[in-house]
Amino acid sequence: MTQATIPVPSTTAPTRGARSSSRATRHTRSLGGRGVHQRRSILLTIVMSVMVVYALFPLFWLFVSSTKTQSELLSSFGLWFSGDFSLFDNIAQTLSYGNGEFVRWFGNTLLYVVVGAGGATLLAALGGYGLAKFNFPGKKGVFAVVLGAVAIPGTALAVPTFLMFSQLGLTNTPWSIILPSLISPFGLYLIWTYALDAVPTEVLEAARMDGAGEMRTFFTISLRLLTPGIVTVLLFTVVATWNNYFLPLIMLSEPTWYPLTVGLNQWNAQSQTVGGDAIYNLVVTGSLLTIVPIIVAFLFLQKYWQSGLSAGSVKA
Repeated sequence: MTQATIPVPSTTAPTRGARSSSRATRHTRSLGGRGVHQRRSILLTIVMSVMVVYALFPLFWLFVSSTKTQSELLSSFGLWFSGDFSLFDNIAQTLSYGNGEFVRWFGNTLLYVVVGAGGATLLAALGGYGLAKFNFPGKKGVFAVVLGAVAIPGTALAVPTFLMFSQLGLTNTPWSIILPSLISPFGLYLIWTYALDAVPTEVLEAARMDGAGEMRTFFTISLRLLTPGIVTVLLFTVVATWNNYFLPLIMLSEPTWYPLTVGLNQWNAQSQTVGGDAIYNLVVTGSLLTIVPIIVAFLFLQKYWQSGLSAGSVKA
């Protein structure tokens, strides 16, 4: 009687050829994935380069055109410099033309931005912080009103605002531009949502226990934590007020109170009028000077765009 033989699984290690084949397969897959990643990176780089060129092209044309005289602007190739570099002469003429109209319009715009945009940012910070950290009856109704105000474009309210200010006798005054600029529903909503997480409730409770009032707590603690959101709202309101055109157009009839947007458009219309001064070179140079403060504001305020300022202020 013979004894049955039970097969035993082999424990022999893989051969050197099998290990080499497996290693080669993994290497091939790694190279294939790396190649796909490189092709995708190149494609994204090309797309982003096209977008950058598209965004900077108008600025390049504006700078090139600002270096030309009136005759060169109309006769030379628009995308490259001409014989004479007349940028500084154009700037001097722009600042002195019409007894310094451009300088006066620049001062008006600066007034509207400092008072209007600055006030709108402060009100948005106070209102958004209060709505985020305090409970009161009707809070949901206020939230609905704010969202509705965000959804309504400003141009839709321009005519009703004009009629109301006309009844109050405020048209053709700086207040007709400043007062509407103080209201920023989007800024209020942005600070509201940002303050929910940026300002820990525990920090506020600790400040109250130390005897600090609500206003002192806001200006000494909460304001610092809200800095990134406030800077964002400030930039939005500054750009919106600086580029405001339609509201000053219908509110103001005296060039004395024109902002830069309406004033430069008046120069452009004057150049197109029969018998008017052809000052297209001054219009272009004035447009270049107009965007310089916005660029400076972005470069100066970008260092305040930080997140997570409240991280670590409260121990878990």
